[in-house]
Amino acid sequence: MNVKITRNAAKVIKKTMELEGNSELKLRVAITHAHGDHAHYGLDLDTPKENDVVVSTDKEIDVILDPNQPLLDGVKIDYLYFPEEGFVITNPSKGNHGDH
Repeated sequence: MNVKITRNAAKVIKKTMELEGNSELKLRVAITHAHGDHAHYGLDLDTPKENDVVVSTDKEIDVILDPNQPLLDGVKIDYLYFPEEGFVITNPSKGNHGDH
């Protein structure tokens, strides 16, 4: 499984992970809603469960994924400042280029 985290997203995620009580947690990407051939994604800090896969990224952030969710393989996590500030999670490898 593969995850891409942009530089903007990595800066925000690392700040959150450095907060007290978060040092042992990893970033979880989950599907919040799926329909048809694409999904909507969410982020959380969590500890890996028995069947989870932990993927290391080039931004030195480990990401927890459910290996039984094929729409998680290839997700891209970005953080935009305009037009609205916040995370944008897509999966270009599966044809999901953004929420609708």
